[in-house]
Amino acid sequence: MPSMNSVTLRPKLVVGEGDHRKLIALALAGIGHTSDAADDLLYELDRARVVSDAKLSGAVVRMGSSVTYRPDNGDDRTVTLVYPIDADISAGRISVLTPVGTALIGLTKGQSITWNARNGQRHVLTVLEVEG
Repeated sequence: MPSMNSVTLRPKLVVGEGDHRKLIALALAGIGHTSDAADDLLYELDRARVVSDAKLSGAVVRMGSSVTYRPDNGDDRTVTLVYPIDADISAGRISVLTPVGTALIGLTKGQSITWNARNGQRHVLTVLEVEG
């Protein structure tokens, strides 16, 4: 049986039109300036299904959502997904341009995804709750 480090989980993602448009602009502005973060965000946005904001379920992680997730390397964490300018890790506000932030966007409760930490180590997180 393969270990979780050898399995890549890429669940279906859903993103609202408004977030999609703003996040594409953010990622394109960051290409060449934020290492691989912008490319990673563009990859996730490219594979996401884009829906009208009015049709986006409240269970989908979007910008401003409060998300409780379980990482494979620690205890459950609750964070709010924000734009880089509003990030404050001590207040639980993580940027969408962090590896975890990029992994969370577009997921729904119960979904798991593989993500790579800045040190290259692979991890898996599972969304437990989504609010907002």
